[in-house]
Amino acid sequence: MRTPVEPSRTADDPVFDERYRAVSSRDARFDGQFITGVHSTGIYCRPSCPAVTPKRGNVSFYLTAAAAHEAGLRACKRCLPDAVPGSPEWDLRDDLAARAMRLIADGVVERDGVPGLAARLGYSPRHLTRVLTAELGAGPLALARAHRAQTARSLLVSTDLPAADVAFASGFGSIRQFNDTIRAVYERSPLELRLAAELRSRRQAPRPGPAAPVDASDPTDAVDPSAAGVVRLRLPAREPFEASGVFDWLAARALDGVEDARPDRYTRSLRLPSGPALVTVRATEHPGVQVEARLASLTDLPPLAARVRRLFDLDADAVAIDEVLSRDPALAGAVRANPGVRLPGALDAHELVFRALIGQQVSVAAARTTLARLAAELGEPFTLPGANGLQRLFPTAEAIAADGHRVLRGPAARIRTILDVAARLAGGELVVAPERERHELHADLMEIPGIGPWTAGYLAMRVTRAPDVLLVSDLALRAGARNLGLPDSPRELAARGAEWAPWRSYASMHLWRAAAPPAEI
Repeated sequence: MRTPVEPSRTADDPVFDERYRAVSSRDARFDGQFITGVHSTGIYCRPSCPAVTPKRGNVSFYLTAAAAHEAGLRACKRCLPDAVPGSPEWDLRDDLAARAMRLIADGVVERDGVPGLAARLGYSPRHLTRVLTAELGAGPLALARAHRAQTARSLLVSTDLPAADVAFASGFGSIRQFNDTIRAVYERSPLELRLAAELRSRRQAPRPGPAAPVDASDPTDAVDPSAAGVVRLRLPAREPFEASGVFDWLAARALDGVEDARPDRYTRSLRLPSGPALVTVRATEHPGVQVEARLASLTDLPPLAARVRRLFDLDADAVAIDEVLSRDPALAGAVRANPGVRLPGALDAHELVFRALIGQQVSVAAARTTLARLAAELGEPFTLPGANGLQRLFPTAEAIAADGHRVLRGPAARIRTILDVAARLAGGELVVAPERERHELHADLMEIPGIGPWTAGYLAMRVTRAPDVLLVSDLALRAGARNLGLPDSPRELAARGAEWAPWRSYASMHLWRAAAPPAEI
């Protein structure tokens, strides 16, 4: 259900009442899900702001920081409302506004402008602006500006990058634009923001003893001065957050030469808009992950952060998900044992297509062998410091379409499907991307000979973050259901799964985990 940009202040408005109660109790679970605008002070805050609760008549609620900016409000200096996980709305919803927000976070406006954003979504710039303004309180330019400001603030307060590099990495077109935006949003210059953060860090540092731990409220950590060229960021997660499940998932599927995965660390080569990157993601003490990246260009930092957030599902509303799933007695024990289970996303949508097509009818080990051979033969070599044995990028759809017949082994029908899909992706006939409308993507995939409901559902689940997919034809998922005392026939499992809506994708993760031996999909 769509939420109004600014709920009314009437006593009988249940949305306003719920949000005002969250603000009054300083409930951190709502941080990032909405923003509190306080018109008497001219600031906007996160719901858990420790300041005195404002009067109802002075409050408006917004879905985005951009809407608060458009209302003439500035960010609170005390609670730092943009230093929180993102809203789960943009993954849960599948409407135009949500899909636009996914692309804005990926830096599309900075690279292609509003016309490029609108073209990716299949609408005119005018219509897109009208929809976003009506539903989110700001148009695409304002939303992108707010995202740049948040990225810049994070880099200023948590790294020693020069201000000019921060401006460039955040997507600003000029130093003047960077300075003007930071001052307008935070009522401080970039230098003042950095100095304030340093003073806060000194106050929080324990004495005597080791260096202070990373502030869990801040989404970035400092650049390691001993690792030249490495940018380090800490991306916060909404609690509870079970990172180990995602690391285990990635480790089971890591490809030699492309990835190196451990129980608490994941390193891989990756193709970003400006060129190749080498990325390492680590588990952290606080809810979230630590990212270390060597980039071809600092402008790739925002899209990298957005993709890692999707890969680890950092913005999922785990409290709501666990609450619904634990109502089923058969799942309650699994939820208690593993609170905050995440649904792994995808760093590269095209790569995931080929992983799904190659792995749909074979074991994980067999799929890894085939995919690693594909990468070794057709992947693009790259050179970056610190690669440590990772020598290739996963091959593009163009490379697989042209030369995949030389490398692929197995049933002829499956090879034809893989080559057909590669040609469609390379030519733009098939678009598999996070901004796709889920039902349309599913329908497009199902029209391709050799692709069935499992592959289409699996890709919708992981590429577009569809939260409500239950792949009842999957043998491992059904084995897990049987082990938990659930029906394992597709029809009966689908009927039982209706009780888990709208979180059946997360129920699938619990069922796969319950399979013995571990799920291999």
